[in-house]
Amino acid sequence: MFEVQSYFSAFILCFLAMVCWGSWQNIRNVTKHPWRFELFYWDFSIGILTLSLLTVFTLGSIEPSNRTFVQDIAQAQIRFMLPAMLGGFIWNLGTLLLTAGIATTGMAVAFPIGGGMGWILGIVVNYLGKPEGDPIWLFTGCTVIIVAIVYSMLSYKKRAVSQQKSTKGVVYSLAAGIFIAFFYRFVMMSISDDISPTYTGGALTPYTSVLFFALGAFVSTLLFNPCFMQHPAEGKPVTIRDYFKGSMKIHLIGMLGGMIWCIGQVLSVMSANAVSPAIAYGLSNGAPIVAALWGIFVWKEFKNAPKGTNRLLIQMFLFYLTGLSLIIYSRYA
Repeated sequence: MFEVQSYFSAFILCFLAMVCWGSWQNIRNVTKHPWRFELFYWDFSIGILTLSLLTVFTLGSIEPSNRTFVQDIAQAQIRFMLPAMLGGFIWNLGTLLLTAGIATTGMAVAFPIGGGMGWILGIVVNYLGKPEGDPIWLFTGCTVIIVAIVYSMLSYKKRAVSQQKSTKGVVYSLAAGIFIAFFYRFVMMSISDDISPTYTGGALTPYTSVLFFALGAFVSTLLFNPCFMQHPAEGKPVTIRDYFKGSMKIHLIGMLGGMIWCIGQVLSVMSANAVSPAIAYGLSNGAPIVAALWGIFVWKEFKNAPKGTNRLLIQMFLFYLTGLSLIIYSRYA
């Protein structure tokens, strides 16, 4: 398997992971009309599973001096497979809620609230699991991000009042953040620091863990997405027949969205040992900044918003960027 060793390389890969995690929803926006998010999500899950399979047989199997996927799966134990699957299971439920929030409030709001909540809680959870990095700078960065979330909620409140929008999406986003916060720690619990071919302890390489994560996410989709289809966040209920009415292009676009997200997951977990799980998660999960930029400048979600909203958005960005910078600095302090 391919191994990342230097902090600088890991930092670059985590930055790319952040771009992937903050950009996949653009694929959803492309298919939004008339394609509902509940239908999009089936293809999204298939895309994650497909990319994880491609990864284990490419990056996960090169460099024979390290353990290949076939060698890894031969020694893998169920007690390490299950945490990775559980991580995928709870992440998927959180992402379904986040997607529902995006459908009702837009990327520029749902991502900063839900993603931001998952960001700060996830940093805490992963730091407790493996305390690396200066805690003062790390948690100061988390505190600053909380302020950014508050500004995001205030900006949405202004827009919602002027446009008579429901705040239901904010509730979805907050609930999503709580679920998303815990997934990365479960994935890290499944990964071994020893990637040699002679290892027989049962823990997984990062690439194999992503595959079991994807399996858990797919099972979660099978269980929860039918509930969202019957009790949708917006519009009337949809059925599986509606899914099969979609064109091949629509299905491929949805799979592409899942692949983009999974690329971010692969980049993040393959870098975690080089920078520590808490910092890798903190860097990769700067996705709310990326998503808010897409929502504001590309999808024009705050067009015609009332006076004063732009000032709140600028303050939100400044606090997010400051918090991210403090998280980066915590590794050097």
